[in-house]
Amino acid sequence: MATIPMILRRHALFVALVLASPVALASPTATDAARWKKEAAAVTVIRDDWGIAHVHGKRDADAVFGMAYTQAEDDFNRIETNYLTSLGWMAQAEGESALWTDLRQRLFVDEAQLKSMYARAPSWLKGLMDAWADGLNYYLATHPDVHPRVIGHFEPWMALGFSEGSIGGDIERVKPSGLQAFYGKDPAGALAQFVPPSSWAEPSGSNGIAIAPKLTAGGHALLLINPHTSFFFRSELQMSSDEGLDAYGAVTWGQFFIYQGFNRHIGWMHTSTGADVVDEFAETIEHKGGKLFYRYGKALRPVTVREIVVPVRAADGSLIERRFTTYATHHGPIVRADGDKWIAEALMNKPLEALQQSWLRTKANDYAAYMKVAEFKANSSNNTLYADDKGNIAYLHPQFIPKRDDRFDYTKPVDGSNPDTDWQGLLPLDRAPHVFNPATGWAFNTNDWPYSAAGPDSPKPADFPRYMDSVGENPRGLHATRVLTGRKGFTLASLIDAAFDPYLPAFARQLPILIADYDALPASDPMKQTLAGPVALLRTWDYRWGIASMPTSLAVFWGDILWDKASKLDTAEGLSVYDVMAEKAGPKARLGALAEAADRLERDFGSWGVPWGEVNRFQRVDGALKQRFDDAKPSIPVPFTSSRWGSLASFGAHRWPGTKRYYGTSGNSFVAVVEFGPKVSARAITAGGESGDPSSNHFNDEAERYTTGNLRKVYFWPEDLQGHTERTYHPGE
Repeated sequence: MATIPMILRRHALFVALVLASPVALASPTATDAARWKKEAAAVTVIRDDWGIAHVHGKRDADAVFGMAYTQAEDDFNRIETNYLTSLGWMAQAEGESALWTDLRQRLFVDEAQLKSMYARAPSWLKGLMDAWADGLNYYLATHPDVHPRVIGHFEPWMALGFSEGSIGGDIERVKPSGLQAFYGKDPAGALAQFVPPSSWAEPSGSNGIAIAPKLTAGGHALLLINPHTSFFFRSELQMSSDEGLDAYGAVTWGQFFIYQGFNRHIGWMHTSTGADVVDEFAETIEHKGGKLFYRYGKALRPVTVREIVVPVRAADGSLIERRFTTYATHHGPIVRADGDKWIAEALMNKPLEALQQSWLRTKANDYAAYMKVAEFKANSSNNTLYADDKGNIAYLHPQFIPKRDDRFDYTKPVDGSNPDTDWQGLLPLDRAPHVFNPATGWAFNTNDWPYSAAGPDSPKPADFPRYMDSVGENPRGLHATRVLTGRKGFTLASLIDAAFDPYLPAFARQLPILIADYDALPASDPMKQTLAGPVALLRTWDYRWGIASMPTSLAVFWGDILWDKASKLDTAEGLSVYDVMAEKAGPKARLGALAEAADRLERDFGSWGVPWGEVNRFQRVDGALKQRFDDAKPSIPVPFTSSRWGSLASFGAHRWPGTKRYYGTSGNSFVAVVEFGPKVSARAITAGGESGDPSSNHFNDEAERYTTGNLRKVYFWPEDLQGHTERTYHPGE
């Protein structure tokens, strides 16, 4: 059956047709212009002395208009890029290289469906989407020097195409290479690109910690908000209205809700989940009478066939159509083949519910209200850490969790012909792992399993189906437990200290094994002399990072080299790469990696004893989406490491083509600590600065504070802004 796609015209067709962009820049009508000016007049923007926008509108919709406009002021390019990606329009800007990611989006995101959802949206939400589009279009109308790559006019329905603010959503589980192999050849070689070593792949996710009043000096709940994303992935701002909105935090570029943040009463922090909420179904395909069917129980069901057209920008700047005949079952679109089976992908696809949940939770004022909003069950990719001004803290698992038969292993493709493997609706919220006001007085998540969230008061694995977790423990989880257990008297300052605690538990586990390998060498072994100095340096290390720490440099180089070797070993036993490094690599590989690390440091820096700050750097010298790093250009030392080694403060860095130093592109991107007293107060920091414009004073003004964990005061209340206001204006002025 593997040849069926060929029979049914599996390969894409080229059509030499020049297309006009469906969203080309157009002059606004008089009606549009009058409406925009009226909306702008209802919005006041205050830019503080860090360039952060505090947007106030008479209505919620006015606040949305203003925050969309101010985001565009700060970095329109990132807004447009996010919507090119989420709508499957990136190939219109970048050509064939984006063909397969565009097809992936269009398998799940259909423009006609989004428009239909917009038409039936509740009036209040439709008003917000209208205001969002108006704010972006008003920005373009008042900034004729800005030239969009594709989207010259935003339509309200587009907001539904990007309704959940995670970095790396569920859809990224679908590999473009599988689509390319199934649906057509890749004439431009878009997938034949450089594949970086495993050590370049920074663990994704975030940290969240909630502290109950009984463990705080002020008797108020505290919350750590610490997303680990690619740098400059989100804007920081405040939005408020006369209708009760007043939220502050991180906004994924182009969205109109605070994704991670707080309001006057509650705070919410999302961490990428390890729950299994995306599944593959292996379909048995049969060909009868020139048509396709798939087996389901004793019956045959027709395969859904749909043509998808992907516009692609050609080398001469014109647009051509790539046409694909695509297939789906009731489980989801077919995304690849596995032997004679076709693989259908099942994932959450609830844009209308997701956008409502994302917005309404920003206006919740207590735990009950937050959980009522959670009943939309349109959050699939995130755990949540919660705290409020009533002293409550909580850990929540995702709300979109399909109920399944736990006899089957859903981490692998399951038999789609067996009705018993089907999703059986969504689980009630109280059936998922969660923690509410644990006796320990703290809750956390570091993208690990939920079974350590509150120490001994955590949920128990035996009480839940195995699909509630697919990742287990991780070094950051061990580290968080270490810094929280037995500690009292937390303040904003000491919570920051905990978030930047320099201990590296992965090395604390692995290096004693390496040192034992060295000690076991016979005196005659050449390695005994070669590695004497490096081993002596590591033997006395306290496993803590620091700018001046030489052992950190040596250990990270050793770990990165061994990580690449370990990732190629057989891990079919279910061991993590940490287990492979520590237990399965063997003495020869571990000692050889140390020799290689020392050689690399000597070659690149003149000595194997190099302070970590000389190696690990933050550099922002241009506003490009993909930076080019240069050892000859200014950069700042960073003391913390990749989260791979258990550092709670994360800096995902490595060498780049032409560099010897490590430069970071992900990790700590936005960090905030919040105290929910009678009046909420907070401190925060953003990587680099608020603006994406290199000529702005706020392009890199937070960089030094970022690298040292010196969080600045958040100006949440109007009185906080006194003496810290840089500019007050209405959009368009």
